[in-house]
Amino acid sequence: MNRIQPAKGVLTSLESALTALLDGLAPVAPIHLPLSEAVGCIAAEMEPLREALPPRSIAVMDGWAFRALDLAGASAYSPVPLRASPVWVEAGDVMPEGCDCVLEADLVDCSGPMAQAFAEAIPGKGIRRAGADMTAGYPATQPGRRISSLDLMVLRSAGLDKVAVRVPRVRVIDVAAANGDRLTALFVHESARTAGAGLTEVETVSRDAKSIAATLDGGPCDLVLLVGGTGAGRTDATAEALAARGALIAHDIALQPGQTAAVGRIGDVRIVALPGAPDQAFAAFLALVQPVLDRLAGRSERGGMVLPLVRKISSAVGIAEVVLVKQEKAGWMPIATGGFSLDQMRLAGVWLIIPGDSEGHAAGTPVEAFPLREFM
Repeated sequence: MNRIQPAKGVLTSLESALTALLDGLAPVAPIHLPLSEAVGCIAAEMEPLREALPPRSIAVMDGWAFRALDLAGASAYSPVPLRASPVWVEAGDVMPEGCDCVLEADLVDCSGPMAQAFAEAIPGKGIRRAGADMTAGYPATQPGRRISSLDLMVLRSAGLDKVAVRVPRVRVIDVAAANGDRLTALFVHESARTAGAGLTEVETVSRDAKSIAATLDGGPCDLVLLVGGTGAGRTDATAEALAARGALIAHDIALQPGQTAAVGRIGDVRIVALPGAPDQAFAAFLALVQPVLDRLAGRSERGGMVLPLVRKISSAVGIAEVVLVKQEKAGWMPIATGGFSLDQMRLAGVWLIIPGDSEGHAAGTPVEAFPLREFM
């Protein structure tokens, strides 16, 4: 295990802590989930589609199915008599053999001894041709991307009822606060679930090193998230518990907010200890937990948006800083640095990070920011 042992009182850089967490970390094995359970999970590789979609041409409107060539010259002034009665189709019906267009109901008269058509149609009118949605051999999913409701529609159209996904197994352990407040632990639990993890329920443990260390022997998982007890108070024993188990990689990360976070590892299981304060846990989750979950799920790289800063951001050299921003016209407006209120976290739509080797960015500097919410 790659332990980091800075001098006493010296913070571990975010980059070093993250490198140690991700070192040798591979995506978890794929599993197959029913489509109803897969929204939000990260897609894994699947066999390509064996058939085109749709496999046969279908009607996209109600009307009469025809071969366009049989309607040549038809008009209201010169109706074309039909050799055989046309076939009526509803939207979604498979087109009859040999038919390549659909004519509206009022353009055909079937009341007389011989049906007549009063308009021409081009091939493809009113139908979706075979293969128009997807060709055979096309990937059934986009590996590394979140499964959306649109992905499920494609999979159902292909006749599939399960999909391959990667679901990291995560345990969330609430290092019990003296006041019994579970606010932050529940937030961490729900954030990991939103990121596509499979979770146990939030476990609560007494706030002493022996009890905390014992929780690390829980059931099989890929990532353990401890919440609380990471500071320097008399009852803050999380880092001590990790050290006692030989699991501690680094404690006190050069990250603002979230400095008292710790990272560790037992075997192949990564451990991140998050501060109990909501804003510090929030920032540490973005900076430390999210990259680990992305790697475990085989997620493709998250894409941000580059815009110029509307206002200057100052930052202390040696500290990586999470900043909440919002889009204002064609730029990023900083709305919270250093510490975040619950309202700022709720309303912020985007975040960015100032690297530890930077003093910040001047107004007008193009910077990349990332969405806090992902819409389905």
